[in-house]
Amino acid sequence: YPETSILTDSDSFQDVVVEIERPTYHKPFLGGYKNRITGVEFHNAGSQTIPKKRPDKGIQLFCRETQTVFEKNKPQQTKNTTSTQMTKIGLYVSNMTDKLVSPGKYLTAEEYHKRRLEAVIVLQTYFRRWHAINVVQNLKEEKRLRLAWEAQEELQRKKEKEEKLRREHERRLNPKTKEDFELLYHALELWRQEETERINRTLTGAERKAAFCGLLEQEAQLISSIGRHKLNADEENQQKAILHFLDKCAQPKRWKAYDGKMTEMDTQYTLRARELFEIYRSISMNDIPKDERIDVLLTLRRTVKEHECNLTREIVELIDREVDLMSREVKECNLEGLRKRICTLFLQYIKTPKFNPEVARILKVPPDPLKLYKNVNFCHSCENYLPSTEFPVPANSRTIGRCRLCCKLDNEAWRREAFLKYKLILENLRKSEADYQDDAKIVFLVQHQDLQYMIENIWGCQSALSACSDLYDLVMVRWDKQREWSPWNTILLTKDEAEAHLRLCNLQETYEATFIHRITHKHIRAKNYFAQIPAVASFLHKSDNQANAN
Repeated sequence: YPETSILTDSDSFQDVVVEIERPTYHKPFLGGYKNRITGVEFHNAGSQTIPKKRPDKGIQLFCRETQTVFEKNKPQQTKNTTSTQMTKIGLYVSNMTDKLVSPGKYLTAEEYHKRRLEAVIVLQTYFRRWHAINVVQNLKEEKRLRLAWEAQEELQRKKEKEEKLRREHERRLNPKTKEDFELLYHALELWRQEETERINRTLTGAERKAAFCGLLEQEAQLISSIGRHKLNADEENQQKAILHFLDKCAQPKRWKAYDGKMTEMDTQYTLRARELFEIYRSISMNDIPKDERIDVLLTLRRTVKEHECNLTREIVELIDREVDLMSREVKECNLEGLRKRICTLFLQYIKTPKFNPEVARILKVPPDPLKLYKNVNFCHSCENYLPSTEFPVPANSRTIGRCRLCCKLDNEAWRREAFLKYKLILENLRKSEADYQDDAKIVFLVQHQDLQYMIENIWGCQSALSACSDLYDLVMVRWDKQREWSPWNTILLTKDEAEAHLRLCNLQETYEATFIHRITHKHIRAKNYFAQIPAVASFLHKSDNQANAN
């Protein structure tokens, strides 16, 4: 055992034997500090008591950290003995604070329940009054909202109708597209028929013949005016078509990534096409300053000088001529023809795949002449060989007839029908069928001539429910929305009626038997008409098999 000296008095020390007991466990570290000069560590003092060991019973024991306590409440009532004290011999109890209690009227059980019932009736009366007031207020609020919604819808429909009339009026005053000129010719035919009927009704003999001659002269003047509008529109549309064509060539490659986002990539060909597009748009601009015009021409000259051929040499020669004339202060009105020649030749330069490779995938005329012999048909009216896309082929057609241009000229000369309404109905129908994403095919085989036959001859140009005859407000939807659209699975309704019809789950419970029978009869007529077409007959048999299976 080691010895240590301790101070007992002021100047005396005593040696004491110190017994050191080595602990059998590791003392935990409770913090401390270190002398940075000497490097000696000093630890905080801790308990040195050896923890008490549990006796080993030879059995492995486990302890539970928590114990569930089950509590139970049970009321108890203990007995409380009481007593009363009365006046007697030898004891006086004062009765000054006593009260005289007299028995009241006895209430039978029947009377008690009757009074409770009357009280309940009073409570129910007040509650029902409060509930009725709330119901009436809710109905008033719903009625107010409904009337406001109906007024708003009526105002919206009125605005849409006015806007439609305004657009039609604007389209007749300033026609731009083929559909606008169809409307013009249709309006001209209606006016001619009205005037013819009026002349036949009011005039006879020589006056009638003179009136018809005047009508013919007026019709010729109107046709001539429409022709002038058409020339102006064609010139404007041609420039828009050229810009659209060049912009389409300059568009980057696009595809949808796995996460649904669109990815765009520019290639050397799209960059080249975009550069040529910007140059063409610059040289096509009018009323630009002289210095800017010269810069654009010099840029164009450097661009076409990259390739040597007769076309580029002619463009360079015309550019030099315009620059020389501009330096001589020639008026711009005298340069219009020269500038148009430059634009035309540069457009020809852009459409050459050798100079602009990106244009090869958009040109209607393929660079390889052998491809022209494929899908080419002969039009017996204009006697031209045209691609198959230039021929309208109705579903009931068995041979290739006249081309689109010949059909349009024939319509303008004789019938003068307007197909815009039927085209809009067919376009809306195809959009709605594409939203179902169930691989519909028949709707894309049907042309607007077939749809026109169905609407006019089978459905009578009116809604099956409300008999509305405004074709601009009518749409065709599926009769049974679980099956693909077809002429024998369709119904003609207004837009609001179609929206409500598509929300139905059971048609047999919603519509009356007479209405269902009438719709079924129209479907049978459509089947009989389209069953003569081989391409549609196969779908007819498939739909019949599916209906029988259902």
